[in-house]
Amino acid sequence: MKMHDLNLPEAVDAHFFDTPDDAGVALADAVARHLSERLLIAPRASLVVSGGSTPLPFFQALREKPLDWARIDVLLADERWVPEDDEASNTRLVRENLLQGPASEASYLSLKQPGETPADGLSAVEAALADLHLPLDVLILGMGNDGHTASLFPDAPELDGVLDTDSAAIVAATTPPSQAHKRITLTLRALSRAGFTALHIKGDDKLKTLQDACADIGQIKEMPIRAFLRPGLQIFWSA
Repeated sequence: MKMHDLNLPEAVDAHFFDTPDDAGVALADAVARHLSERLLIAPRASLVVSGGSTPLPFFQALREKPLDWARIDVLLADERWVPEDDEASNTRLVRENLLQGPASEASYLSLKQPGETPADGLSAVEAALADLHLPLDVLILGMGNDGHTASLFPDAPELDGVLDTDSAAIVAATTPPSQAHKRITLTLRALSRAGFTALHIKGDDKLKTLQDACADIGQIKEMPIRAFLRPGLQIFWSA
């Protein structure tokens, strides 16, 4: 599909790049700028990232930025409930690709804690995030072809609670039947108020998903990414 086919909501900006490396570098520049600005006025800054292969060029560009990394808290928007050495672990991905070089000084707040299931480990996750300052400063989201983001899956039986912004919970266990692993995720309440939010995607299939999401933006449970298609969102797409 063509870029002009997108009917984005007002004040949602999209940036299009020829390669994933170009998109990753541009996103890293934007994130570094926002983190630097935050650290000028606050003792710490928070950076929430997403897993998968798409953010790898972004991680590798951002980790070299001359930020005061010791004052930055890094965490995932969601995580599969698997051991850290599992190939499916996004914690492993972040440690190997982002928390290297200068960025190794950052504090990593892990969503994977002891427990057989996310529900078993939920209290430990909440304790790990006890000092996390809200609202979040920088949030980088991904998106699946079903319109999910973080672990806000349309088929998750826990979705209503995760989307409830009146709930005090900032983290929740989810068990979407479509997925091979149980999940732990930040809730919409925690995710929706970030100072800077970017959606980082690649490929024509994700443009098609985004087009579908924009077509009926009020139906959030059908495509939870719709909750973030609002003024201020920055979209970084590459072929």
